[in-house]
Amino acid sequence: MTNPNALLHRRDVVNELLRDRGDILVIAGLGAPNWDVSAAGDHANNFPLWGAMGAATMMGLGLALAQPKRKVLVITGDGEMLMSIGALATVAVEKPANLTIAVLDNERFGETGMQKTHTASGVDLAGIALAAGIRTSRTVRTMEQVREIRDLAHQGKGTVFALVKINPEALVFTLPPADGVILTTRFRQSVLGDEALYN
Repeated sequence: MTNPNALLHRRDVVNELLRDRGDILVIAGLGAPNWDVSAAGDHANNFPLWGAMGAATMMGLGLALAQPKRKVLVITGDGEMLMSIGALATVAVEKPANLTIAVLDNERFGETGMQKTHTASGVDLAGIALAAGIRTSRTVRTMEQVREIRDLAHQGKGTVFALVKINPEALVFTLPPADGVILTTRFRQSVLGDEALYN
């Protein structure tokens, strides 16, 4: 039986989500999720957000719709997701089969001093996603469940939302490249190939 209060280690979670990633495209929400994705290994198919709080899910949606043959994984935090809660309604309406959203929920605003977010007071983001119409929406508290989310992301048979409950630990930063031009150009070339050079 799953401990209803179990918390996972964020980098264990991200490492597992990105294990044997193949050509999956990753949008990394600003702050700690960005550092976690970078700690798992810099990759041309990563697009780390240095700013644009609240944009990760909508960027993932746009990418999934524009590249329906590619799998898209958004890895972001609870504070970022709370800022763009309406995005879940749009995702539910569009129903991209190739989009998985993994929210690392430490119940804290990590970038501004670890103040508690609304999830610490019982706001259920997985429940909100389900109510919006994302049928595969769940709260994750074990590594076995993380592996299930990873498998669903690679299968690409429907929109997936996972609220992953993690420990509010502070870890050493592993920073991705910070130059927006380099990141954008690299990602476009990785996604579009030679076509990126002419558009």
